[in-house]
Amino acid sequence: MKDDNQLLALIVSAKDAGASDLLLVAGAPPSIYVNTSLQDLKEKKLSAPDIKDMVMDFLDETQRERLAKNRDVDFSFARARAGRSRINIHYQRHSIAVAVRLIDSEIPDLDKLSLPPRMTALADLPRGLVLITGPTGSGKSTTLAALLERMNQRRRAHVITLEDPIEFAFTNRNSIIEQREIGEDSPSFADALRHIVRQKPDIIMVGEMRDLETVGATLTAAETGHLVLASLHTNGAAQTIDRIVDTFDSQRQEQVRSQLSLTLRAIACQTLFHNERDGGMVAAVELMIMTPAIARAIRDNNTHLVPGMIETGGQLGMQTLDAAIANLVKEGLIGLDAAISKAADPARLERILDLSDAATQPVGAVTNDPSGFGNLDGPAPGPSRRPWE
Repeated sequence: MKDDNQLLALIVSAKDAGASDLLLVAGAPPSIYVNTSLQDLKEKKLSAPDIKDMVMDFLDETQRERLAKNRDVDFSFARARAGRSRINIHYQRHSIAVAVRLIDSEIPDLDKLSLPPRMTALADLPRGLVLITGPTGSGKSTTLAALLERMNQRRRAHVITLEDPIEFAFTNRNSIIEQREIGEDSPSFADALRHIVRQKPDIIMVGEMRDLETVGATLTAAETGHLVLASLHTNGAAQTIDRIVDTFDSQRQEQVRSQLSLTLRAIACQTLFHNERDGGMVAAVELMIMTPAIARAIRDNNTHLVPGMIETGGQLGMQTLDAAIANLVKEGLIGLDAAISKAADPARLERILDLSDAATQPVGAVTNDPSGFGNLDGPAPGPSRRPWE
C-alpha cells in the first residue's frame, strides 16, 4: 500500500476529526460518526469506481482474494498517522463499501469510564465467567480492554485474548498477554478455545460468543477454573442468559443452565449516550452480580425473576439499565428524550424520574459491600461521570 492511498488519507482525516467510525458507500460522501452523530467528512460524493480503486490499492493480495471469495473481509490496521483501526470491507448493491472503527491507541483507565464502582472488582476475580454485553457500538471492546489492562497492571497472570480482529494492543506489564487474531492466528473462536487449555492461561478473553460451538467452549473454559471474559450482543442480563441457553437444543439446555449457575460471576450490559454536559460519551450500565438466588433462578429456568433481583440488589452493587439511565438524567449528562429512546421500559423510567428522593440519592445507590469481590472495604465510592474515553 502506498503512503498516498486515498483510504489511508480518509482514515487520517476521520481520526483528526475525533470520529469513532468512518463509512464509505457509493453515492454518498465519506461520512463519520462523532459522539454518535453522523456527519459528512467531505462534500464530494464517492462513486463505486472511486471506492473500488482506493480499496484495491489498500488491500494486500490475500485480503483481495478473501474479499472476492467471501464478499466480506475484516482486519485490523495500524499506521503512525492513522492510529489503530478495525476495518470491514464488503459488497452492497454490487459495489464495495467500507466501515472503519477507529480505536484509541491508549487503553482507557477503568476508573474513567463512568462504570458502576463494583465493576472494578471484576478485575480481581480468580475464576468464572464475566459477560460484557450490549448493542453494536456500545463500548464493549473498550470495557473489556480496560478490565484486562487493570489485570495487566495488578496481577501476575498469563492472559490469552481471542479477537476478530485485534483492536487494542497490550504491552506486557505484570502479566504476559498473548493476542490471537481469528483468521490469522487461528481459524475460528471455537478452534482456538479447543486448544487454549494446553496453553496454560489464567485469564481468557473471547471477543465474541457468536455461535453454538464458541458458546459451549467458552462455558467449558470457565468451568475448568479459568477467568473468562466474553462479549455478546444482548440488551440485558436476563436476555443474555436466555440467549446463551437458547443457543443449544432442548436436550442440552438443562445442563447449560446448570453450567451458568455455577460459573457465571457477573453480566454488565451497557449502552452509550452523548454526554451533553461535558462532551464525549457516557455509559449507562446494567450490572448483575451472581448471588445464590440468581443462580437458583437460572438453574430452575426462572430468568424472568432476574430483573427484580437486580433491582433489589443495590447493596451488592447491582443496578438495572433504567436506574443507570435515570441517574445520568438526574446528573444532567443526558436529556430525557435520549434516555427514553434507550430505556428498557420507558414508562418505568419516567416513574423512576418522578421519585420524591430523586434529587438526593442516585437510584440503586450502594450502601455496603457484601459482594465478596476483591478487597473492597466500607462504602463504595460514588460513580465516576467523566466522558467516555
